[in-house]
Amino acid sequence: MKIELEQVEPAEIESRSMEIIESELPHEIDPKLAPIIKRAVHTAADFDYVDNLCFSEDVVDKALEAIKNGACIVTDTNMAKAGINKAELKKYGGEVFCFMSDDDVRDIAKKNGSTRARASMDKAASLDKPLIFAIGNAPTALIRLYELIQEGKLTPELIIGVPVGFVNVVQSKELIMQCDVPYIVARGRKGGSNVAAAISNALLYILRDQNK
Repeated sequence: MKIELEQVEPAEIESRSMEIIESELPHEIDPKLAPIIKRAVHTAADFDYVDNLCFSEDVVDKALEAIKNGACIVTDTNMAKAGINKAELKKYGGEVFCFMSDDDVRDIAKKNGSTRARASMDKAASLDKPLIFAIGNAPTALIRLYELIQEGKLTPELIIGVPVGFVNVVQSKELIMQCDVPYIVARGRKGGSNVAAAISNALLYILRDQNK
């Protein structure tokens, strides 16, 4: 069997990928949400994100305004942190944090018999900064965020809730969608650190394109 390869210049691979995604979308999508949805699809090669990404009202406008006002991004994995475009975020005064490997987080988690993800959300809540949370791995991080919000200890600018897995993943996402905070959530079991980073970057790239 002869295999025909597309001839694509390296600099054009991403734009060609987006063209393919656009041509294979199962139905029309909201133009305002399209850059986020398509980047999630691109990252995971999974068109389920067309329908399983859930957006709170006016979330894109609220998220962009938060970034412009210097919001920082807190992740639950160093993989997500590595994938977020820190140079773009820095243009607006923000930075990316992940506390999962911090000694104090490890010690508190061990003392309390909790996950590091849960302890890292407590540490993040102590930051005197506007915060966006990009959670791609740990449902316990989302559950703790829900608790902190309900206790009046935290008011996130945005929660990107896309942990992947089986135990409390679905439930943790549903809890976030019950909160009175802006959210982008991948309903169901799918997600991942790469998707959390991709959604974060999609927002940053929307701003970048607006400023061209």
